Amino acid sequence: MSTTERTWEGPGAAQRLTILRDTKTIAIVGASNKPSRASYFVATYLLSSSKYKVYFINPVLDEILGQPVYKSLADLPETPDLVEVFRKHDDMPSVLDEALAVGAKTLWLQLGSWHEDVARRAEAAGMNVVMDRCVKIEHARFHGGLRLAGFNTGVISSKRQVLA
Repeated sequence: MSTTERTWEGPGAAQRLTILRDTKTIAIVGASNKPSRASYFVATYLLSSSKYKVYFINPVLDEILGQPVYKSLADLPETPDLVEVFRKHDDMPSVLDEALAVGAKTLWLQLGSWHEDVARRAEAAGMNVVMDRCVKIEHARFHGGLRLAGFNTGVISSKRQVLA
């Protein structure tokens, strides 16, 4: 099977909404302290625009956005409901192993991340799985915050914006 062929089907919108509603704690694996990184942007949004308790996982950092950073999921003070993954493809199986070991309910692979073997293993273990979607975008979509999140400019046009 080619790497671009996708046979696994993820949860629909209603199921993703249920996952987000049932989630109280999110662990961001691969969190970065660099504002240019997607994980930083997502973390900023979740801390400011959601009720989730957010934990950061990165073995080489001590603090992100004034919050402590943990070396692994096993080091967290509680079990995260949702593990959001910002790691490269080859790291996904080990992240799943960690998420299973701590008893997380959901494995969420960020936009651009797709690993069918990991998804099937996670589902077989009873986990919810979402791939190639952004928690920030999905949360904002379901909670009417796309405008606030920077995705809805209010402009409908087929013309390119000309920047001065």
